[in-house]
Amino acid sequence: MNTFLYLLTVVIWGTTWIAIKFQLGVVAAPVSIAYRFWIAAAVLFLFLLGTRRPVWPPREAWRYLLAQGISLFCCNFLCFYYASQWVPSGLVAVVFSTAPIWNAVNQRLFMHRPIRREVLIGSLLGLAGIGLLFLPQMRGHWSDHGMLLGLALALLGTVCFSTGNLLSSRMQALGLTPLLTNTWAMLIGSTIVGGGALLLGMPFTIDASPRYLGALVYLAVPGSVIAFTAYLVLVGRIGPDRAAYSTVLFPLVALTVSTLLEGYHWTLPALGGVALVLGGNLLAFMKPAAVRVAPPDVPTCRSSRP
Repeated sequence: MNTFLYLLTVVIWGTTWIAIKFQLGVVAAPVSIAYRFWIAAAVLFLFLLGTRRPVWPPREAWRYLLAQGISLFCCNFLCFYYASQWVPSGLVAVVFSTAPIWNAVNQRLFMHRPIRREVLIGSLLGLAGIGLLFLPQMRGHWSDHGMLLGLALALLGTVCFSTGNLLSSRMQALGLTPLLTNTWAMLIGSTIVGGGALLLGMPFTIDASPRYLGALVYLAVPGSVIAFTAYLVLVGRIGPDRAAYSTVLFPLVALTVSTLLEGYHWTLPALGGVALVLGGNLLAFMKPAAVRVAPPDVPTCRSSRP
């Protein structure tokens, strides 16, 4: 089951990069984000009602829902949409793929959980592989102030994503399902984004082109309802650090799509990068070695009879 959830998340989120690209242009980014998560929240509400599941969260969950809505479904996407204005999509994916490290660090800081060596080494191998994949896009941009601002936004978006992971893990520990928490967090986050866009005077227009509408539906239902639910269930099952390693694989799926649709050409460093990513992925998913404890010596009972 964990493998299925993991692969489902990778395939769907790995293809949302091209869908987000299709949304840029006519409609302002905050408005597109609000549309996406309003639709996703409505679908989840209908699913909860149709399956007669609980719809109203308990009182103690609201502070976590508000924090998750702001971090995961508001700031996270605002940062990445605007970062994409200055940073090539490949480099945005490189920054986002640092999520496993942020999750491990945040778990250590806020939940006092040790950082597993396999996860840390696997993440570093994956990042090295992603660096090889996108090395040509990184060259010649470090003196560009727009590029640096975009990188800062992408990094901030990744930290927000990691924060949302930990909040979901906390709510699942309270017995709340990702279906319920995602419904309310998406509604909260999209309402904050939409309210901010309204205050800033951004028009709530719609691009009626099949390209935009198709991307919106794909991002709202598979990209949000299905993938976020699968991913956050995975967070609860295997932990935020190992679940977030799927983010390292997103660029590989995006590259495959780019090869088919945009003519991406593979190189020897790119193939080496793929090998590093896959090797790091296997290492991160290795179970900790069991520590075998020798049984204590039990004194032999001898008869007291002569």
